[in-house]
Amino acid sequence: MVLNKQDIQAYISQTPPLVEELTDPGTQIQPNGIDLTLENIYSFNGIGKIDFSNENRQLPQKNPLSFNNDGYVMLAPGVYAVSFKEIVNLPNHIMALGRPRSSLIRMGATLVTAVWDAGYRGRSEAMLAVHHPEGIIVYENARLLQLIFFQLTGKTAAYNGIYQGENIE
Repeated sequence: MVLNKQDIQAYISQTPPLVEELTDPGTQIQPNGIDLTLENIYSFNGIGKIDFSNENRQLPQKNPLSFNNDGYVMLAPGVYAVSFKEIVNLPNHIMALGRPRSSLIRMGATLVTAVWDAGYRGRSEAMLAVHHPEGIIVYENARLLQLIFFQLTGKTAAYNGIYQGENIE
């Protein structure tokens, strides 16, 4: 079952809220999800490594990009990491999938995301892929991703991987 706006609003009012630190709930809460907003953009430096057991896992270095005085960054074609402002708090019976906002797709860019497992808490990250040959401009606080919530058939073990609590001071 996909959560609708009323269900999302009910979960937002709980402790902890389903998603916290929303800039404007009236704008961000959509009929079928919540828009997540841009916190930071990073370029990648170095090679990443992945294997079956995670014994050899190594993430590439991320270098933060700065917004100019007008509050935006010009992105050339390529891939970037983005982090979101909002903190997601999934109970053990809800998981989520992220989809790029259609405006992003219509300008020649997309987001690549993974599953938000039940029990996850953190400020998530995604990969922003710019395909448009002239690049795109991204403003601070841009709404990039719609997070869609699915109620599981029952509670499950909470996510317990290395990204639990990510990007939370």
